[in-house]
Amino acid sequence: MTKLESLQQWIQEQQLDLVYISDPGSVAYFTNFISDPHERILGLFVFADAAPFLFAPELEVNSAKKAGWDGDVYGYLDHEKPFALIAEHIKARTSHFKNWGLEKDSLSVQHYDAVRQEFPNAEFPGNVSRFVEHLKLFKTPEEIKIMEEAGEEADLAFSIGFNAIQAGRTEEEVVAEIEYGLMKQGIMKMSFDTIVQAGANAANPHGGPEKNPINPGELVLFDLGTDHLGYMSDASRTIAFGKLSDKQREIYDVCLEAQLTAQDAVKPGLTAAELDKIARDIIDKAGYGKYFIHRLGHGIGTSTHEFPSIMAGNDLVLQPGMCFSIEPGIYIPGFAGVRIEDCVHVTENGSEAFTHTSKELNHIPVH
Repeated sequence: MTKLESLQQWIQEQQLDLVYISDPGSVAYFTNFISDPHERILGLFVFADAAPFLFAPELEVNSAKKAGWDGDVYGYLDHEKPFALIAEHIKARTSHFKNWGLEKDSLSVQHYDAVRQEFPNAEFPGNVSRFVEHLKLFKTPEEIKIMEEAGEEADLAFSIGFNAIQAGRTEEEVVAEIEYGLMKQGIMKMSFDTIVQAGANAANPHGGPEKNPINPGELVLFDLGTDHLGYMSDASRTIAFGKLSDKQREIYDVCLEAQLTAQDAVKPGLTAAELDKIARDIIDKAGYGKYFIHRLGHGIGTSTHEFPSIMAGNDLVLQPGMCFSIEPGIYIPGFAGVRIEDCVHVTENGSEAFTHTSKELNHIPVH
């Protein structure tokens, strides 16, 4: 059964008339058409009793057709009213449009109001967000192959970044070297803003690169990934620039043990909460538990962060085809931060990582 057929079956099971897929990532997932419409309207409309159609800005209609979507594609010009046109296309297709399913996690209030204006008697009982996230949860062999290729690109990015480390060079300059080096290889899109953080700046796990010079004797944290054919990679490594103190080395070793132990433990039947606890217990035992301040991991696929969360309280049972990150971190304010991360896919008896850059502490010499 194709992804679209699964969605149509869900529509019928939920006794809905149609579903409005509004998130560009979800549109790409069902149609292979990757687009950022910005302020314009992009949507996929799927029906219980009629053929689906894709609605897009006129300037993207040909691109949508070339992407492999073989259904109807309707476009609109900037001066036209998109939801009025959408209503016309829906009513030309079916007389059943009372019960809708929406992506309630992502549909804006403005667009919801526009739908209600065109269909004042409509009801919206279905939340297709939950169905889509569960459908995305299990990757096909074809999807995993693309993600492996994205992982190879991330490994290349690490190599470029490590070679760019020099005394006095700023975090932002190293990011520029990474992204320029990838572009020269034809890799044009990162999956998120590349992170390089040195010294105390790395203790801010939701921070980013700054005009902060990288100095000898610091740990340098890299967090990066690429967007390859609409699928993401995401990995983190922390390296040593010059000689480290005993405490710097200790927090690295503790984080590495937590990451390797958790990754080795992944197998079908384990729960997300149990996996989080495996890594967290190691960091707790070493006395650094209060510095591990986020979940162990997140799902990955067509989005960098997607269902599921690998965290305490999540009793989801791991099964083959699930893909997620394993990224313990230790962040000591004013001192240093360490994070080590691979994304993996669950196999029949364990897991396989998408990235393969060594996790043994890499010492970059000071020239």
